[in-house]
Amino acid sequence: MTTFDLAVLSLGLAVGLTFAAHGAQKAFGWWGGPGMTGWQAAMEQMGFRPARLFAVVSMAAELLGGLFLAIGFLTPFAAAVVVAQTTVIILQVHLAKGFWVAKGGIEFALQLGIGALALGLLGRGGLSLDGALGWGFAVSTRVDLLILGLVVGVLSVAIPRLGRQHGPTPQAR
Repeated sequence: MTTFDLAVLSLGLAVGLTFAAHGAQKAFGWWGGPGMTGWQAAMEQMGFRPARLFAVVSMAAELLGGLFLAIGFLTPFAAAVVVAQTTVIILQVHLAKGFWVAKGGIEFALQLGIGALALGLLGRGGLSLDGALGWGFAVSTRVDLLILGLVVGVLSVAIPRLGRQHGPTPQAR
């Protein structure tokens, strides 16, 4: 066991369990969360279509991605999923409100996202399921997955906006 192992264990637990808790709020309504019905309605209101699909994907990204980061399982993949979700959270909800979390800004989401990005780049070390299984991931794989996560996050926000620029569909008129 090294100080690196302890550091990434601490970071993985903090970032991963925080994301998992937010996912549990969305999935089960725990800790004052909306539950899946409320979360689907929120996704609909934000303009994501189909809202049910986006609600399930975003909830799973937080719940499962967070748990995987916490235990260090498939860390580069989990980090990429969480980075994609964080990108959506920042661009869709918090960016327009500035930096400070007290005003609804990006501060908290950015910190969690950077933590996930760091875990994706570093790996989880020996005190993780990846480490116990002897799984290592090439640096190029970790970087590629994180770039993919960022791109997917940006596209998840951009595509619904592009659809709104062209007006309602003929069926909606």
